Amino acid sequence: MISGEIIKGSLKTIVLKLLKEEGPMHGYAITRKVEELSGGNIKLTYGALYPVLHKLESEGVLVTTSENFNNRTRIYYTLTPKGDKVVIEKIREMTEFIESLQSIINPKPGLSHA
Repeated sequence: MISGEIIKGSLKTIVLKLLKEEGPMHGYAITRKVEELSGGNIKLTYGALYPVLHKLESEGVLVTTSENFNNRTRIYYTLTPKGDKVVIEKIREMTEFIESLQSIINPKPGLSHA
């Protein structure tokens, strides 16, 4: 399993990408989908997820809608038009970071190591 420390820096991007691909989701569905897509390697806690969702909402990147389900209120998160733009930028940043990390972890032969 991947440490929470590593996940924390990626959580916004993970959430935004899921909402872009899946459409409106509630918190539990987000945690289950992340676990499923990561083969169980990434397990989000609600203590990590909800502050990120609330921050994205306060930034105007997400909006919420409520639905009553089995006498419980479910809050669904949906990207705003601003969120559609932010997710593209976050994915670009993450891709660049992953590529840079790969260069550090697995340097190509022949590169000098000063």
